[in-house]
Amino acid sequence: MLKVGVVGLGNWGTALANHLANKGYDVLGWEKNPQVVESINATHVNAIYQKDVVLCKNLKATSNISDLKDSDMILLVVPSFALNSVIPQLPINDDMLIVSAIKGLERNSLKTPIDYVLSTFNNVNKNNCAVLSGPSFAADIVRFRPCGVVSAGFCEDTAKKVANIFTSESMRVYFSTDPVGVEIGAVVKNVIALASGVCDGMELGESAKAVLITRGLTEMVRLGVAVGGQEKTLFGLSGIGDLILTATCDTSRNRTVGKRLGKGESLQNIIDTLGSVAESVTTTPLVLELAKKHNVSMPIAEEVNKLLKGEVKPIDLLKDLMDRPLKFEY
Repeated sequence: MLKVGVVGLGNWGTALANHLANKGYDVLGWEKNPQVVESINATHVNAIYQKDVVLCKNLKATSNISDLKDSDMILLVVPSFALNSVIPQLPINDDMLIVSAIKGLERNSLKTPIDYVLSTFNNVNKNNCAVLSGPSFAADIVRFRPCGVVSAGFCEDTAKKVANIFTSESMRVYFSTDPVGVEIGAVVKNVIALASGVCDGMELGESAKAVLITRGLTEMVRLGVAVGGQEKTLFGLSGIGDLILTATCDTSRNRTVGKRLGKGESLQNIIDTLGSVAESVTTTPLVLELAKKHNVSMPIAEEVNKLLKGEVKPIDLLKDLMDRPLKFEY
């Protein structure tokens, strides 16, 4: 039986851990919150995240990260801001398969999660690493509603192996050899989703939102290609697929933050009452740092960053984007 160690049991981590446990794997999840650990082990319910779902009995939890040392596969699902505090603690060995389902950047190095793992551990073989991403909400995964995602590895065999591990009757997993493109798509789509939410909060209409999402995809492609990803990847599940879902659905936390900002609510109040992490809040300035490093223009991301910093109001964001000089579409 495959032993899987899941690092992080928030909404997304709980959903993926339960998905794998339901496939019959021996799944042990690490979570720093003792309430989550105790409730999963005692009642098969996560008392804080996905608390209305009874979890598979194959899923156990621990607050001791060293308990994951015997895992065949480590699945990373912590918020990106926790990368530099959690990843160095991992009990990694040479043979482990390491999969990241994190959608963000490490804040000090601007590395994607899987690159940060590789830079942290000298004994990790990049050919044992992969990323998993695509249009899939935790609420759907934990209820076994159908979805399609992509597994991307530095070698095709690993990408296929991970695809086979996750594939089920409710989850179709494609495979790719472009982990960079997959991770960048996962990062940038959250920024654009927040901007899309601002459009809805201001009641600007569907036409405005369509333009913003399309031009946001252009920014995603620019950055993805600049850092070594493949353009076609950004037009796949982990790029435009995840962007469409996150930027248009009420379930999206990132879109919800933007919508509430568009209605005039303060960012601090939104963060205090959201109940879970919206990656765009911490990732947007990092995306811009990365874009600047690679000389990539990202005007939508720039305006979102100004809004998050309180430098502009939602109406100013709209005006700044509409007043930009005319240009060729591509």
